[in-house]
Amino acid sequence: MSEVLVTGGSSALGQLVVDRLVSDGHRVRVLMRAATASPWTADSNVDVVLGDLGDAASLRTAVDAVDSVVHCASNPRASQEVDVQGTARLVEAARDARNPHLVYVSIVGVDRIPVAYYRAKRQTEEIVARSGLPWTVQRATQFHSFLANTLATLARAPMLPVPQRFRFQPVDTAEVADRLCRHVTAGPAERAPDFGGPEVRSGVDLAHAWARLTASRRRIVAVPVPGNLARAYRAGANVCPDQPRGVRTWEEFLSSSNPARSAHEQR
Repeated sequence: MSEVLVTGGSSALGQLVVDRLVSDGHRVRVLMRAATASPWTADSNVDVVLGDLGDAASLRTAVDAVDSVVHCASNPRASQEVDVQGTARLVEAARDARNPHLVYVSIVGVDRIPVAYYRAKRQTEEIVARSGLPWTVQRATQFHSFLANTLATLARAPMLPVPQRFRFQPVDTAEVADRLCRHVTAGPAERAPDFGGPEVRSGVDLAHAWARLTASRRRIVAVPVPGNLARAYRAGANVCPDQPRGVRTWEEFLSSSNPARSAHEQR
């Protein structure tokens, strides 16, 4: 049994990581801002450390004597403060502890897609790689829930606009959690192979499946999008068809869940 710290434990991904680590026999610490948000109050194998990535003192407490850190915390709205600066504080605290294995979840295409959040994720990858700690960076494609939430938001308009010639490879959150936990067991892999869902499909195709399974009557319109961002997506910067893949399909996700649910766990 090893001791593992999970940051971002209140996110959908973080909660799944905690549950899987406990099932695998690990003791888990979860860095959280408030103990009232913890779903593990009755689990003796899970301890909550109050604090966040902006609080160096709480980070020192959180990393003390842990063997691994699974770093899921992220904030697209404050990526420099949370992702970049927060990870630098986490690394500093970990170096002062017992040099735990740092497992960081990133996004496929952060080095190719010109978005501020992705640039921050790439900076964070570099901080992890230069940390002097044993490390693993696992990039994943967009989560099923993120794309479903995006489509639900777009469908509030009279028609559902979908970027023309964009492709996606949606992956199940639980399968990404499983992969992160395997890295904890297997040890440092440094830059691990990218991980995506089982299929690369056009945005229009995904939207039609979403509309069919949610009974949406919005007309789907493919909209041309100009600029460097669109070129990166059309070139497939956000997919990894030749790398390891999950197995749960888009339709399976939509059929077994509420596809319009919030997806704050990523992007």
